[in-house]
Amino acid sequence: MREPQFDLVIVGAGPAGLTAYLYARRALLKTLLIEKGPVGGQVLYTDLIENYPGFPEGISGYELIDLMKRQVEKLGLNLMQAEAIRIEDQGPIKTVTLSTGESIITKAIILALGAKPRKLGVPGEKELTGKGVSYCAICDGPFFKGEEIAVVGGGDTALQEALYLTKFAKKIYLIHRRETFRASPILQERVKSHPQIELKLNRVVKAIYGQDKVEKVSLENLHTGKEEELTLSGIFVFIGFEPETSWLKGLIELDALGFIITDREMRTSVPGIFACGDCISKKFRQIVNACGEGAVAALSAHEYIREL
Repeated sequence: MREPQFDLVIVGAGPAGLTAYLYARRALLKTLLIEKGPVGGQVLYTDLIENYPGFPEGISGYELIDLMKRQVEKLGLNLMQAEAIRIEDQGPIKTVTLSTGESIITKAIILALGAKPRKLGVPGEKELTGKGVSYCAICDGPFFKGEEIAVVGGGDTALQEALYLTKFAKKIYLIHRRETFRASPILQERVKSHPQIELKLNRVVKAIYGQDKVEKVSLENLHTGKEEELTLSGIFVFIGFEPETSWLKGLIELDALGFIITDREMRTSVPGIFACGDCISKKFRQIVNACGEGAVAALSAHEYIREL
């Protein structure tokens, strides 16, 4: 059996993964951080974060991640840009196989995989993605200057991004399937009082139409059953996230939606494998609690490794 190359491998470099790395290095663990995309994950595409402690004026997602990255770089950032595709559990050692075919041997693993935007799953969505259908306001908002667009969703992200998009679009229809929003009251107040935003409550998107770009959407009123059409040039979807955990089925316990089940110490069903951030089964998904979970995961991993 090969000797472990690392004490700890962290898969995912969003806020949870970066915090876990920070705590792991402070514990002097030989640690490798693996990330298949840009460091920071979904947070990079958030225009303004107002609820992260320590920034009274708010901070952009890019700036926050830059600060986190600079902090771990001071401790020596050992980052590998690659995709993990398989994990093998062999008791005191684990093997992480990458899409390149390379295998990494480690004593413990922290999964900080994040989650990807959930799709509507309606006709026209897939065909028109990138042609008016978007899941990132900061990426695509500037393309809709002076246009009429829609935002779908009722949580903090949807309302925050709708407000951000008022910088560009002349009118925004905010579509939500319920009568009330789940977002924080302060965001609800801002949205309801904004002259460029029109609420479309108790409605769901049935289809998105267009040839080479979005031209209109059809909505169904869930109370009356009536359908209506809105002429638009873009639709932004913020209805939550789904975890990228299908490759872990059969290894660790997942909930019905595919999120990783952990205990309070971020331990999964497999000893030596921990998880944190948006990929775990929980009620609230905020940057601040993802960071807290990353810290707990690293401390738990350190304890586990010390007891081996």
